[in-house]
Amino acid sequence: MALDIDYVRSQFPAFSAPNLQGQAFFENAGGSYTCQPVINRLTRFYTERKVQPYAPYEASTLAGAEMDEARHRLAKIMGVDTDELSFGPSTTQNTYVLAQAFRQLLSPGEAIIVTNQDHEANSGPWRRLADAGIEVREWQIDPQTGHLAPGDLENLLDEKVRLVCFPHCSNVVGELNPVTEITALAHAAGAFVCVDGVSYAPHGLPNVGELGPDIYLFSAYKTYGPHQGLMVIRRALGELLPNQGHFFNGDTLYKRFTPAGPDHAQVAACAGMADYIATLAHHHGGPLTEGAAQGAFVHDLMRAHEVELLQPLLDMVKDRNDLRLIGPSDANNRAPTVALALDRPAEGVAAELAEEGIMAGGGDFYALRALNAMGVSIGDGVLRLSFTHYTSKKEMTQLMEALDRVL
Repeated sequence: MALDIDYVRSQFPAFSAPNLQGQAFFENAGGSYTCQPVINRLTRFYTERKVQPYAPYEASTLAGAEMDEARHRLAKIMGVDTDELSFGPSTTQNTYVLAQAFRQLLSPGEAIIVTNQDHEANSGPWRRLADAGIEVREWQIDPQTGHLAPGDLENLLDEKVRLVCFPHCSNVVGELNPVTEITALAHAAGAFVCVDGVSYAPHGLPNVGELGPDIYLFSAYKTYGPHQGLMVIRRALGELLPNQGHFFNGDTLYKRFTPAGPDHAQVAACAGMADYIATLAHHHGGPLTEGAAQGAFVHDLMRAHEVELLQPLLDMVKDRNDLRLIGPSDANNRAPTVALALDRPAEGVAAELAEEGIMAGGGDFYALRALNAMGVSIGDGVLRLSFTHYTSKKEMTQLMEALDRVL
């Protein structure tokens, strides 16, 4: 069944906001609009549950129950156990905490592998382990295409490597990396795997249990929710890593890597993301029972719509001689995050597009290592056009016509 775009957009108040009328949002990789179920839950928590949770009085009991509900339902969708899902203030902060845990676990002379395709949040904290005597090896992208070749990873793996970190897809390259294949290579060499899913999860929550990595990270504020970072840490690794939380929380898996107290309201509101997925599944005739099958149905529904809208844009830009398309030109093999290197500063082009009713961004998007490797001027940066399943064909036409005029 094709995605009912009118129904989808009815779930997002932003599309009826007077100040946003006539403007098409193409900076979704920086943060998505928030769906109504999340807003409803956040409002209810702040008005009815804004107390310390888990106490025996009703408002507190309900507050704790809603926080537990968010963890339980999202974990089911992603095919993992409830206590394997943790919430933190952001993915950047979550990655930093995990890096400190690995700093304690690893010994000088052991090695980790990072890429130069990553957003800096899933690269910088790991690279700092070199200060503790950990060898940091870089899995490098192809300087022309931005592609990460699994064969190149094999050449870096040996008995010293304990961790491999890479993105599900880059926030500028956009190509979908084969997570299961890469994870299998790393596991066969005795290494754990950390996947940055921030740029992939907005296009359908993945089944992490099937994909196989030991850590999977993404951001709720890019998946129609509040500003929280979500991280799946599989049990075997989570129990091996040193506790980073309060000592008395060390026996609770989902508390071991959240040293600060959670944002109660935002954690509870994340259940609205599960509400939204269930609503889409029911509306489109998908599975009625919540869980991985329902999540997969909605994932595929979103992806099919995005691929259909993305290919005409890629066809439009791939052969132009006044720009360089970063990443593949086949919509089936990438997220709808399109970075264009131009012959002038991208930020100025984004400003010109804003006058045409297109909300987009220009800059380096914290992907300096990838852009440097591909020979893109950091001063000029790239124009990034990113959308998600709630984008309409009409908006895509508006974008392409405006882009053609500006270029």
